[in-house]
Amino acid sequence: MSIDKIVLAVAGTVILVSTLLVLTNTIPLVWLWLTAFVGFNLLQSSLTGFCPLAMILKKFGCQSGCAFK
Repeated sequence: MSIDKIVLAVAGTVILVSTLLVLTNTIPLVWLWLTAFVGFNLLQSSLTGFCPLAMILKKFGCQSGCAFK
């Protein structure tokens, strides 16, 4: 699995989990900040090519995709 796919899978999972936590009303709306943070990082990485998770995965030896080299 390439770094690109792992980054997208992790981001999607975090967004879904944080949204689910807010919708269950057991966790305060503060968790929406996590969703906003992940969304902002996805946006800035699409513009700049810089992604902290991609850098970590590259150091662990994961295969680069076309987005994060």
